[in-house]
Amino acid sequence: MRIRAFCCGVGLSLLAQAALAQSESPQRWVSAGGAISEWVVALGAEQRLVGVDSTSQQPSSLRELPSIGYQRQLAAEGILALRPDLLVGSEEMGPPPVLEQLGAAGVRIERLSAAGDLTALQGNVRRLGELLGEPERAEAVLADLDARLARQAHWLREAQRSQAVPGVLLLVGQGGGNLLVAGSGTSADWLLEHSGGHNLASHPGYKAFSSEALAALNPEVLLVTDRSLRGVEVLKAVLAQNPGLAASRAVREERVLVIDPTLLVGGLGPRTLETLASWSAAFYPQQPPLADGAP
Repeated sequence: MRIRAFCCGVGLSLLAQAALAQSESPQRWVSAGGAISEWVVALGAEQRLVGVDSTSQQPSSLRELPSIGYQRQLAAEGILALRPDLLVGSEEMGPPPVLEQLGAAGVRIERLSAAGDLTALQGNVRRLGELLGEPERAEAVLADLDARLARQAHWLREAQRSQAVPGVLLLVGQGGGNLLVAGSGTSADWLLEHSGGHNLASHPGYKAFSSEALAALNPEVLLVTDRSLRGVEVLKAVLAQNPGLAASRAVREERVLVIDPTLLVGGLGPRTLETLASWSAAFYPQQPPLADGAP
């Protein structure tokens, strides 16, 4: 009887701890950083979001939430008006005095990694799972991601048996000008590598290149995005500002992808597999494409 009573007591204690953890989980969230917001949704917690930053555009339902502005230029007043328990975002969010002000006002601050690699992605998802009181769900999401990445890698090996690795560049612009080239250590570089492209830019981070320098690299495939323009207007503006690119192999052969700029904000997000599949199809057009990240 004593053993049974002890086991029953332990079971009740564990249940009480779990209930307490759930009750202490923050319920009103504000998120800053596109990938972070997307992971919150992917983990089934969109209903907790009461505001997001301007880079949080996917899924489209996030655009209906109150905006707290750009992740690097947050203002305390607008965030406090939403009465959040938690501000979660990438390490890119700021400025620091605003975060300090929010913390002093009782808002819990969680800063997650913006690094563009799988280790950072896994750490972010696990931490969000902890904050939500859903660690098992986070692990299930990561297990599915690992399996799909393995299939992506297998597809890529098959494609490279018969097709050469293309040299690529990824350009980020503002109104077509002020082009920055994505180099090593960025989310863009990780995505390029794992979709089978050879990044012709070897510098760390993002760096401005002249039109002449870009033309000299002569990429086989060009990926372009713009912080203020969308669709076909992006390439038009880029070529208008950088006419030397018009002679590049990528433009001549019409191997140019216009990509969503929010893919590159806040680290790697849930659209990683979809992105890899899309870019791989452009890099290796003779290989039957992946469907939603799976062969």
